[in-house]
Amino acid sequence: MPVVLYDLCGADEARRFSPYCWRVKMALAHKHLGVEERATPFTKIREMVGGVSSTVPVISDEDRTISDSWDIAVYLEETYPDRPSLFGGEGGRAAAKFVESWVNTTVHFALGNLVMKDIHDILGPDDQAYFRESREKRFGTTLESLHEGREARLDTFRKALQPVRQMLKNQPWFGGDAPLFADYILFGTLQWPRVVSSFRLLEDDDPVTEWFGRCLELHNHLGHKTPAAA
Repeated sequence: MPVVLYDLCGADEARRFSPYCWRVKMALAHKHLGVEERATPFTKIREMVGGVSSTVPVISDEDRTISDSWDIAVYLEETYPDRPSLFGGEGGRAAAKFVESWVNTTVHFALGNLVMKDIHDILGPDDQAYFRESREKRFGTTLESLHEGREARLDTFRKALQPVRQMLKNQPWFGGDAPLFADYILFGTLQWPRVVSSFRLLEDDDPVTEWFGRCLELHNHLGHKTPAAA
């Protein structure tokens, strides 16, 4: 039986944009596990996952249901130890936890206010109402105000990725010679704006752009199978 993944979608069910769901999709592919993806709008999450969570990703694997991208990765690593490792050992797991903390705070903070209005615009009407109310409360301003003048805030986001550029001078992946879950953490965060927004975040000659392009090609071009926003 394939693993069932509840995967956040826009009004177009093919537009799957959650950074956390992308982390899990890449992890499942890394483990060579079959997956059945179920398109899940914001306002249908609790209903679709049987009330176990108000957020996705959520996976069902046989008789187990697990939420949260980190907990899912740990579950996959421990449940399928005979398949390629997501962490490369306990040290890699600890390092990936640091990467997750850094990305979820520093990178997400710098990126979030650049694409909030773009996310809203790809959602269905019910999800738009929920998203606007929740995000405007979170940011303390309107989505339109966040959208205005975002070019002036772009440099903050680009500077947040400087540790990655330094790393790429010495190795091609967070995992060293090959990608591990730490790579998928940042990949998911950068796939998020690629899918929802045409706003240009990185320059073509940025080493992070080259790394992200290689991530898109992993696992039989999994990342490319969801098209970029026009």
